[in-house]
Amino acid sequence: MTAVITPIVMPKWGLSMKEGTVMSWLVEEGTEIAVGMPILEVETDKIANAVEAADPGVLRRKVAQEGELLPVKALLGVMAGPEVSDADIDAYVAAYQAPSADEEEDADAAPAYLWTEVEGIRVRYARRGAESGTPVLFIHGFGGDLDNWLFNIDALAEVAPVIALDLPGHGQSDVKLPGASLAALADFVARFLDALDVRQVHAVGHSMGGAIASQLALAHPARVASVALIAPAGLGEDINHAYTEGFATAASRRELKPVLEQLFNDPSLVSRQMVDDVLKYKRLDGVEPLLLSLSQALFPQGRQAARPGLELGSGGKPVLVVWGTEDRIVPAAHAAHAPPGATVERFEGAGHMVQMEQASEVNRLLRKHVGG
Repeated sequence: MTAVITPIVMPKWGLSMKEGTVMSWLVEEGTEIAVGMPILEVETDKIANAVEAADPGVLRRKVAQEGELLPVKALLGVMAGPEVSDADIDAYVAAYQAPSADEEEDADAAPAYLWTEVEGIRVRYARRGAESGTPVLFIHGFGGDLDNWLFNIDALAEVAPVIALDLPGHGQSDVKLPGASLAALADFVARFLDALDVRQVHAVGHSMGGAIASQLALAHPARVASVALIAPAGLGEDINHAYTEGFATAASRRELKPVLEQLFNDPSLVSRQMVDDVLKYKRLDGVEPLLLSLSQALFPQGRQAARPGLELGSGGKPVLVVWGTEDRIVPAAHAAHAPPGATVERFEGAGHMVQMEQASEVNRLLRKHVGG
């Protein structure tokens, strides 16, 4: 019987990640590793996060050193059972070759980002996964972009086609709105699907994107096979209006960093690069007034003006609701308003960006939800 040696490699988080820095090992050599156990922390140009074990085994060798900058798929460590000799592990490490940049590009032939025009608004989006089947459509929240799904896109693309877009006025899409209501935004998403010739999707929405996904399912029921709501707006009145206004008006790193830290249970996930990337977006012409107008229209006097999630039960579609119990933007208590029959999951120790802080568990739920 051939001895099994399992590599631990630098993950690819998101569509544009090329490399990551090993920040710290979280386990020692000789540790019995279970699937999903955090093994080491890696920082990218987007975020810092733990690399979780995809397979069980015993950590036999740490290959990467703390502080080392390594490309995607580089060997970080080796797991193997006690029957594997140190000499075999030495030989495995010496022979290991990470795919070259060219091989990576060949394997990932589709461009990272695509563009289309919808109602005179240029929209950035990404497509991943198979060409057949009902796509999963990821819709981000207020002030976000498609990189909010960087830990989720590839995991779902293993079981279904995936589409993620930058909403109008967000990310790298044009700084224009088709209207500042959930109805206008949901209708725009339907027209976006028309532009891509996509008839039906599993709609997955985070925060404001959750409310848009709910509205899409109500206004265009034939376009939506199921709905997954991640820390969504649209299920209650309360919302942290100080966050949306603070995000819209913050003009410096000093002002923006504490605002972004409210998104996470673990504020250390807000890297310097994340703050700089958001500032770069916010300094685009017209972004601040656009965000303020959107915040004031959707959340007047600090309340949610429309709550389409409360009506989802009438559509008979499968609904998944996921929340972090430490959410400081939209109260996790709103999960109690999920429609009858919905699958509801709450995660301790996660905040508003639960799809990042509990990525493996959220991906497991989403894969099951869409039939993967």
